[in-house]
Amino acid sequence: MSVLANASILALVSMFMGLAPLGMGIAYALWPHEQRLSMMRPLSLAAIFAALSGFALGLMNVLRAIGMGQAGDSYRISAIGLAESLVPIFFGFGCLTVAWLCVAVGLWRRP
Repeated sequence: MSVLANASILALVSMFMGLAPLGMGIAYALWPHEQRLSMMRPLSLAAIFAALSGFALGLMNVLRAIGMGQAGDSYRISAIGLAESLVPIFFGFGCLTVAWLCVAVGLWRRP
């Protein structure tokens, strides 16, 4: 949890934005209603944009550290920083995958 304690507000929001469409997808799978389905598109877009902005933020921080000479071994620091900056994309798209699978279940259950 120390990784999350050191993360900025934007990093946390960009990572956990994927939970909003996941929650809506689960709600739609349990209680299929047109209003819940109509919310999936804007929530999915918000999760995609949040994941991409989280990746861009991580990439900017890596480039800043390299540019300021804070990186003793720039290849190692670059690899670690790039791996960490991919986390919002992995988490966000994973949540979107499960959310849309829940929507598929909800569509199958609709009368």
